[in-house]
Amino acid sequence: MSEPTVAQATENIYASLRADNADIDAHIATLKAALIREGLKQAVFDPTKLAQNNRSGRKLMQAYFRQRGVSVRFSDQ
Repeated sequence: MSEPTVAQATENIYASLRADNADIDAHIATLKAALIREGLKQAVFDPTKLAQNNRSGRKLMQAYFRQRGVSVRFSDQ
C-alpha cells in the first residue's frame, strides 16, 4: 500500500469535514506526514469546499490544524 499524497490527504479532509469532522485528527496526521514526505511547508485548501466558508470558520480551521502541527493556507478565488 502506498502512502497518500498531499492531494489525497486533502480530499480525505474535505470528506471528513462534510461528515461532521469524522476521523479529522487521523486525516490531519496523514496530511502532516504527506507534507513532510513531499517537502511542503503548508497545506492549501479551497475555501469553497469548506462547510464554514467565512472568516471565523477559516481562522478556526487554521488554529485547529496549527495545534496539530499543520500550517494551513487558503487558495485565492
